[in-house]
Order: sequence, then structure tokens, then C-alpha cells
Amino acid sequence: MTRVLDAERERAGTEFPAAPPDQRPPPRHARTAAWLLAAAATITVVFLTAGPQPLRAPLNLAGFLTGTAAIGYGAWRVAVPADRAPWRHMTAAAGLFLAGLITRIVVPGAAVSPPTPMALLPDVFVVPGYLMAAYAFAGMLRRRRADHDDPAWVDAVLVGAGSAFLAWTYLVAPSIERVGLPLIQFANSFFPVIDVVLVVLVVLVAQLALAGSSRAPALWLFVLGAALLFTGDLLYSIRDGDLAGVPADLVDALYSAAFLLFGAGCVHPSMRTLTQPQQIMVRTLSFTRTALIAAAMLGPVIVAIVEPITGFVDGAVRVLLCSVLILTVLFRVVRSNNSRARAENAIRRRATHDALTDLPNRELLSDTIGAWSGQAVAEQQEISLLFLDLDRFKMVNDHWGHQIGDELLCAVAGRLSAHVRSTDLVARIGGDEFVIALAGPSHSILAESVAGRLLALFEQPFPLSVGDVVVSASIGVAKAGGTAEALELIRDADTAMYKAKGSGRNAYALFDTSLREDLKDRMSLEQAFRGALERGELYATYQPIVDLATGEVDGFETLMRWEHPELGFISPLRFIPVAEETGLIVDAGAWLLREAAGCLARWRAQRPPGARALHMSVNVSVRQLRDRDLAVVVREVLAETGLPPDALWLEITESGVMEDIETALATLAELHEIGVVMAVDDFGTGYSSLSYLNRLPVDIVKLDRSFINDVGQHGANESIVRAVLAMARELDLRVVAEGVETELQRDWLRDQACDLAQGWLFGKPLRAAETVLA
Repeated sequence: MTRVLDAERERAGTEFPAAPPDQRPPPRHARTAAWLLAAAATITVVFLTAGPQPLRAPLNLAGFLTGTAAIGYGAWRVAVPADRAPWRHMTAAAGLFLAGLITRIVVPGAAVSPPTPMALLPDVFVVPGYLMAAYAFAGMLRRRRADHDDPAWVDAVLVGAGSAFLAWTYLVAPSIERVGLPLIQFANSFFPVIDVVLVVLVVLVAQLALAGSSRAPALWLFVLGAALLFTGDLLYSIRDGDLAGVPADLVDALYSAAFLLFGAGCVHPSMRTLTQPQQIMVRTLSFTRTALIAAAMLGPVIVAIVEPITGFVDGAVRVLLCSVLILTVLFRVVRSNNSRARAENAIRRRATHDALTDLPNRELLSDTIGAWSGQAVAEQQEISLLFLDLDRFKMVNDHWGHQIGDELLCAVAGRLSAHVRSTDLVARIGGDEFVIALAGPSHSILAESVAGRLLALFEQPFPLSVGDVVVSASIGVAKAGGTAEALELIRDADTAMYKAKGSGRNAYALFDTSLREDLKDRMSLEQAFRGALERGELYATYQPIVDLATGEVDGFETLMRWEHPELGFISPLRFIPVAEETGLIVDAGAWLLREAAGCLARWRAQRPPGARALHMSVNVSVRQLRDRDLAVVVREVLAETGLPPDALWLEITESGVMEDIETALATLAELHEIGVVMAVDDFGTGYSSLSYLNRLPVDIVKLDRSFINDVGQHGANESIVRAVLAMARELDLRVVAEGVETELQRDWLRDQACDLAQGWLFGKPLRAAETVLA
């Protein structure tokens, strides 16, 4: 639909809306401008140190103005709107630096060396500028960092504190001794320290970039700019402290070049990657980062030993800075330990809780039952398990998708948890299976009461993103005393749940030992059935279907039978449900289809010319309907046998179709397209909805034997049979009456214009060799 609308707009000449701001590409010439600014930084260093003296001051100011303008341009035009915050902070920092520079130029005595008290006036702007720059780089680091437990901030403070110790010892203290003006010297020494923090932050951002294999030229422009800023501030402090002769133009050149590089980094398109979350994270400390931390720790220790304390103030400052170092290291250790503890707790929780619903899983359920067992003996209590399975959950996944299925599971988990006691345990042990563990007094009906209340809860719809969805549940209840084994109790509750499903779903069933025996028999039957087809233990029988009007045989229904060499004849009522549940019915059903079609082809070939053309009716199971290969098998069988499609009848049940209506309808549509005849078996015992019958591509309705038993005797079902026959005539459907055993039943059905019938009156199911063709 979207493509059609777009095509219509294009033909009509309608202008498409502009791309969202987050998707707009950076300005076309941004990359070129960035490299021009980087080249200007190099030229500025050369001119400010070796160029004509009259041009140096204007060129220095021009460098600051250009760099500041470039930083602002990058923040507003190159950066992604959602990630502009760090770049705005950097713009603010550049503005403060520029204000400090202008103040130093305009205010008399603010730029002389050795400094005067007026030198503090530009610092009113410069100091906040440094803090804002640090905040900008920290913002980049916070946005890029994939692991929020990474102590990048702590490492930056650690290195900064170590640098402050060295700056105090070798810059501030000597400058105060030589020049005086301790406040000014302390302020000047602040700049190299904050520069170190800036460099550390930029390096940490670079480390994240390298971890993600990201190539960001903007990042290296920032690294180089921070390094030049650090060098300039260090030389500035040495010059103002009268510790060595440093040309003022060199310091100005480094400052100006640093700002031009910052501007280049902000303009380069790769600056966008510096504020994007980094998915790949280095989990161990790099060598560079480890070396910085080690230097920050060892440097003050070595200096404290080598350099003697010169006075009370010197000692007090050293103690303060050493305390900051020690407390920072302690904070890092505590944070690392807590981070490891959180990680271990998360691992333990993932091992004991379901990832989707965050409910306890099977392992925690087993541990809890084991812990309760000892208390149950002492307190004369019993442990009860409610094994809950959602009915027809597969239909939710098939109809709306697994995302809605997961949404439903989470809603079920929330509702179950909200309606049990705080001492009870709700667990999800797989798929759509939940278990509720209870502990209560022996011989109580607590579990039955909870099961009934839960079934009532499921009558209320679950509000999902696709609307209100109603789903029922089947619950198995098992109880045990203090000697309960968790796995055995879970298995017993599971067995009881299958009993509830077999009783029609949306119910609960209690476990008893007979169910365990039934389960063993069922498992034995399943194992015996596996390989029965290959061993030749399955065979087909054929029961005639008679035209009531003429009395002629119209065709046969084939029925699967099983005779085990040791167990003997096994009723279809026993082995068909097992084959259906395990999926073995798919191969067995395909074999029966081939066997019956081949038999019919031989019979039709033996019939004399002009004889009635026989058909063959074959039952199709629920599992076969879900198998989209059924139509392929039918086509192959027809091709192999040469039968016309209308000679093959496929019988389906209403309940089988309703198990998964959409998939069933798709399969039936394919079969109808082939031309085979579709019949609804056991009509009247399932949903019996005319709306669904009208949707199904069927030609035959088979009336269940339960409606035929009392016809011809003025029974209660005669009116139902008449209604079905009338409905079938209106829908142009033929009707087959099943279970006809008396002549009275046959005659009554014939008088009602029923089309076909089958039952022991006409013949019981026999093997092909025993079948009589009439």
C-alpha cells in the first residue's frame, strides 16, 4: 500500500516531505572545512612563533574567533539534534574562553608576566570554561559508554588528583616561593590539572572508539587539541611562576591551534559517532589506562619521598591531595566490588528465573519444593502443585505472531502472580506452561480452591496490543507430604493437566495413582507404535457406503487398524490419540491414503463397463491438516494411482478444523483446488456452527451415529436429523448417515431422502481381500 501511495504522489508531482532531522546527512562541505581548519592550526603555530610581530595578536584573536565559530556551527548544523547537548556545552566553553581572552587583551595588567592581581579577572571566565569543556567530554563518554559500570569518571579524577599533586609540588609551591601571590599561582596551576582530566576523558572516548572499530577523525582532532591545550597551560604556568623563560607567543600559538583543532573536530561529519552508544565494549583495562592509573598512584608516593615538605601549608596541601587519591582508589575498589556482586547476582537470577516473564524457572521451583519438604514434615503440611497449560496457545502465535504470544505470556504471569499469596511460588517452566506451588494444611482443599479461582480469572480477557484476547487454561493438581520429590511432583501435576485437557479443556483435574499407570500404559503404547508401520503391523479395513435410493455400494470408508505381535489387536480409540499427539499419525495417515487409493484403483479396474464408479473415503487427522505437505501427498497419490480427484473423499472433523482454523482453511482450499471431495465427519458432535460450515469447502456431511440410534421410533433426534437434511439440501450438500444397524433406521432415512448410509447393516469393516464389491 505504501508503494502504491508513493507512486501516485510521484505521478501527481507531489513533493515528498523532508527527511526527519535525525536522518539528514551532514552539510556537503563539512569534511573539507574540517581539514582546512586543521591546516589553519598548523599555519597559526608557524605564524605566531616566527611571523611578523604586528600580525601575531590579530592572528591569535582570529584563530580563537574562527575556532569558536566552527564549534558553534558543528553543534547546530552537523550534530544530530538528539545528541546536541555535549556540543552545546563545548560551544559554551569556547565562548567562556573567548571572553577570557578578550578580557586579558582589554583589561590593563591582566596579561603581564609575572602576573598582577588583575590576572585573576580573566580567570572568572576561563575556569568555568574548563569545567564546561570537561562536562562536554564527560557527556560524550556517558553517551558512548555501553557498560555503565565502567569507572571512566573515577579514573579521570584519579589521574587528575595525581596531576594536581605534581603540579602543587613542582609549579605552585615554587612559584609562590619565588613570586608570591599564592591565589594567582594556585589558579594558574589549576589549568594543567584540568587539562589532564580533559586528556584522560578524550582518551577514554578514543578507547571506546577503538573498541568498536570506529574510525572517527574528529576524535583524533580533539585528542591533538587537548594535548596542545595542556602543553600551552603547562608552559603558561611555568612562565608566570618565573620557573623558566617561555615565549608568550608560543603559548598563544598553542592556545589558538588548540581552538582551531576543536573547531575542526566539531565540523567533521565523524563527530556524530562520538555521541552514539558503543555496542562493543573493552571488558579489561587497556595498557594505556592501567599505566595512567599506576602513574597517578606511584607519582605522589615517589615525590613525597624525594621532595621534602617546605612548610605547614605545603604539608597540608599534600595530605589533602593524598587523601583525595586514597579515597578515590577506595571508591573505585568499592564500585568494582559492587559491580562484580551485581553481575554475579544477575547471573544467578538468569539461572533461576525465566528471561521473558522474570518468574522462577524449573530449577528454582525444584529447589523451593525441596526446601519446603523439611518444613512440611515438621508442621504437618502438604505441598500442592498446580500445573497450568494455556489452551490452544499455538493459535495465538499462528494468528498474531510470537511477539503477541510473548505479550500474552507476560500478561498471564502478571495475573497469576497478583492472585496468589505472598508465600506461594509462581513459576514458568517452559512454553505456555506455568506451575504454582502451595503449602497448606494436610487434607485441605486449598489447591482445588485456587484452581477454581484461576479458571474464573481466565474468563476475563487479557488486554494486549492487538485488543482484548480471551484464552482458557487446563490445570493439573498434585499433592504430596514432606517426602515429596520435586521432579516426581511436577510430573504428577503434568499428568493431571493432560487429564484435564482430555476432559475438554478449561478445567482442572486431580492426580491419582491410576493416572500414573495410565501414563505408563500410554508411554508403552507410544513406544510400541513407533516402528509399527515399518514392521507391517498396520493394516487397512474397508466399510461400504451405500446409496439409500438404489441400495448399491457407492464407495468405502477405509479405517486404520493395528495388530501387535504381543499385545494383539489394539483399539483405534487407544492408539489414534497417541499417534495424533506424537505426530506419528502424519506418516501413518499418508500410508493409509496410499494404501486405500491403490486398493480403489484395483477395484475400479476390475469393475465391468457401465458399473457404478466407486469412491474411497479416508480420514484426515488434525496433525495432517496442520501439515502443509498434505496437498502434495494427495497430488502424488492421484498421479501414482491414476484416480480421478472426485473418487477420493477426505473426511475431517469440526473440532479438528477448529484447532487451528486459519491453517486448516488454507490446507482445505488447496485440497479443494485439486478436486478431491471434502466431508465433515461426526457432524453434530463438535461446534456445529453453520457459519463455519459455510466457510469450509465441503461437499459431504456425515451424521454422527448418536443421532441415528433412535430414528424410526419417534425418537427425540428425528427432528434434528430432519433439520440437518433440510439444511444440507439448501447448501447443496450430500448426507451420509453413520451407524445404521437396523432396517427400520434404513427405511426411515430413505423416506427422509437421506443420500447415503453406512453401518453394520450393510457390512462391517473388513480387509481388502474379504471385502465384497456389490
